[in-house]
Amino acid sequence: MAETFYEVLRRQGISRRSFLKFCSLTAASMGLGAEFVPLLAHAMETKPRTPVLWLHGLECTCCSESFIRSAHPLVKDVVLSMLSLDYDDTLMAAAGHQAEAIITDIKQKYKGNYIVAVEGNPPLNEDGMYCIVGGRPFVEVLRETCADAKAVITWGTCASWGCVQAAKPNPTRATPVDKVIFDKPLIKVPGCPPIAEVMTGVVSYLLTFDRFPELDRQGRPKMFYGQRIHDKCYRRGHFDAGEFVEAWDDEGARQGYCLYKMGCKGPTTYNACSTVRWNGGVSFPIQSGHPCLGCSEEDFWDKGGFYNRVTNIHQFGVEANADKVGETAAGVTGAVVAVHAAVSAGRRIAGKSGGSAGRDDGQRGGN
Repeated sequence: MAETFYEVLRRQGISRRSFLKFCSLTAASMGLGAEFVPLLAHAMETKPRTPVLWLHGLECTCCSESFIRSAHPLVKDVVLSMLSLDYDDTLMAAAGHQAEAIITDIKQKYKGNYIVAVEGNPPLNEDGMYCIVGGRPFVEVLRETCADAKAVITWGTCASWGCVQAAKPNPTRATPVDKVIFDKPLIKVPGCPPIAEVMTGVVSYLLTFDRFPELDRQGRPKMFYGQRIHDKCYRRGHFDAGEFVEAWDDEGARQGYCLYKMGCKGPTTYNACSTVRWNGGVSFPIQSGHPCLGCSEEDFWDKGGFYNRVTNIHQFGVEANADKVGETAAGVTGAVVAVHAAVSAGRRIAGKSGGSAGRDDGQRGGN
């Protein structure tokens, strides 16, 4: 029987105390409360490691580059302990027929109980001949490998949305994985690349609880893609105050003003960049002075360019427009007072006119 995660750690000399600390860090990285730590520990103590087949289609390998840099949890703990990464043609030592035989072996031994992780997408034009793996079109390998899988994870924007390969005019007909694989549970982890801790967090959750985390309507895990970058951005106060960078390296840029006018897609992009951040939580593009590109959103390559505003958001203007707001409010108040006075005067005139008419009629009647 396959070893559990905890058994592997104990064999490596990891103490119980360190194991529980690892469970706490993993739960925190997934946005789970302290009450989930015992559940996480129990699952890792009792469940065997799950085989994973990591496939590569049209892509640049940036997802793998991001994954191996995870700090919480460390990727070595995920790869060597939590799961059995049996096939990954980028990381594995085997090659050629020896490597391809692994897929067949896993499919037979763990039918219905292995996970397929896909980095990149399949091109469909010319019968898939624009991407060949092991002498065969990648789309064929993808369909066959996923046929008996328990679940499918699409890493990055290439696999989730198509990315630059699917940008217009898309001569290869590069296609997101969910347009090819229809009959398997599938979770999308977009980004170009995704954040390392987001990737390992999704794997940890799936292997620990034996189910997907809650997904949004686009199939992304809400615990990482439930809020806009704009909602947690440390420059949000400048946006609300109407303080924007107007040109690269201007005074606003030096002051750390909002990058919305420079094409930042933070207000329309759902990801954890502004909270989890990159490189072990050190920074993220906006903190480094560059606007968000919106790389985790569908068709971001075709949505107006990196440095062009594609949204029409009007901020309130807490500070910069306070005088204007005050003037407007005063103007509205004055207008309301004027209207009220005019209506009241009109009523008085109407009242007087009505009374005079009645008296005149009475006097005429009396005469």
